[in-house]
Amino acid sequence: MKKVRITQMKGTVRVLPEHRANLAALGLRGIRKTKEHVLTPAIQGMINRVRHLIKVEEI
Repeated sequence: MKKVRITQMKGTVRVLPEHRANLAALGLRGIRKTKEHVLTPAIQGMINRVRHLIKVEEI
């Protein structure tokens, strides 16, 4: 199974509430905070929604 490291690169001011909810679901709570996840279809969908706010690295 692939794992990814997701880092929040931009803040959530003036961001849609749905995008804030996706960041919270990914476990990101601030700029430069990082979480690791197993790449499932659900996680991939959340990443696609907020890709303009995050950086994704494969582990």
